[in-house]
Amino acid sequence: MLKPLVDLLFPKVCYACLHLLHDNEDTICVSCRHDLPVTNFHFDGDDAVKKVLYGRATIENATALFRFEKKGLVQQLIHGLKYKGYETIGYSLGNWLGGELNTIDSYKTVDVVIPVPLHKKKLTKRGYNQVEKFGQQIAKSLEATYTDDMLIKVTNTSSQTIKNRLARWNNTNELFAIKNLEALENKHILLVDDIITTGATLEACISVLSHAKNIKISIATIAIA
Repeated sequence: MLKPLVDLLFPKVCYACLHLLHDNEDTICVSCRHDLPVTNFHFDGDDAVKKVLYGRATIENATALFRFEKKGLVQQLIHGLKYKGYETIGYSLGNWLGGELNTIDSYKTVDVVIPVPLHKKKLTKRGYNQVEKFGQQIAKSLEATYTDDMLIKVTNTSSQTIKNRLARWNNTNELFAIKNLEALENKHILLVDDIITTGATLEACISVLSHAKNIKISIATIAIA
């Protein structure tokens, strides 16, 4: 009795097209799943994501689930995930990409999945990191550890008090730090984010993570612009 009433008052809609979902659909309707611009980079051996960071960072593997198109379905999904609190989008897309990466040997060696962090003020304001569920589900699929407390985003002022304890990277307004480098030694890290454009943020994170000895770093994002 309760479920039909809830569905009537709060109908489930596709987060991509905003149309009502059928009973056998969840988060994204079948039609949108078919229309989403998937890249298949990880299946095709396409190095498009690596090329964004060519000459700036050493990467083991890199992929993006979708191509980003302005005013397209992917923009709608990322907007809902970042600004409307629709965390189930990250959960669904993490399941999607994680299931695919689990079929590829080069990704099966991932030990730790780490999200690109938000500054604590932005995290407090938003209430969540938009790539948290995405990363957690990929980690689950790869039987890897998910951790969001090693790589942190800090401000220039606070960095001065921790510069002797943490490896740092600074580029204009972006400053990242990492705690406990030893814990990442000899690990294969998968760094996850929502979208890669210029690659500056990922480059910053990779630079810090690379202070750990004998580390391998791969990248997985929801989309590439």
